[in-house]
Amino acid sequence: MFYSTTCSSPMGTMTLASDGDNLVGLWIEGQKYHGGTMPKEMTENHSIPVFDATKKWLDRYFSGLKPAISELPLAPIGGEFRQNIWAILCEIPYGEIITYGEIAKKMAVKMDKKTMSSQAVGGAVGHNPISVIIPCHRVVGSNGSLTGYAGGIGIKIKLLELEGADISNLFVPKKGSAL
Repeated sequence: MFYSTTCSSPMGTMTLASDGDNLVGLWIEGQKYHGGTMPKEMTENHSIPVFDATKKWLDRYFSGLKPAISELPLAPIGGEFRQNIWAILCEIPYGEIITYGEIAKKMAVKMDKKTMSSQAVGGAVGHNPISVIIPCHRVVGSNGSLTGYAGGIGIKIKLLELEGADISNLFVPKKGSAL
């Protein structure tokens, strides 16, 4: 059985999902793929302990503190490739950015391949089911493009600014699927 609740944030209303013990989803209202990884209907339940822990984590995060991802029991739902990509996302330091290409190189090494498609990486990053906490907003295009955030470019910029990331050399693409 899966459970859900909502909470307010500076980015808008967020939906949280749990399997009863772990956080399995966190989506910003209007986000692309909202709830897309959930295999079943969710029952609304506001008293799941991981929801309280997540809300406290988010309060600290949006207050400019740097809570550790490891403080929360995360169990995003997805295949092995996506799980590996999401694990790499969790290694990106607060306030720093990485490119899809850099993640592709890390995955190629992990999978003992010569190369890895940045597009495949982008698909896994875009389908991250635990937004904000698993920091997919810290991934940018190799050309400095702020593309590829399912929550929208505006929210991606706000999250990076909140973290104090240097976004002075980044730009919003004129066209793309994440606008």
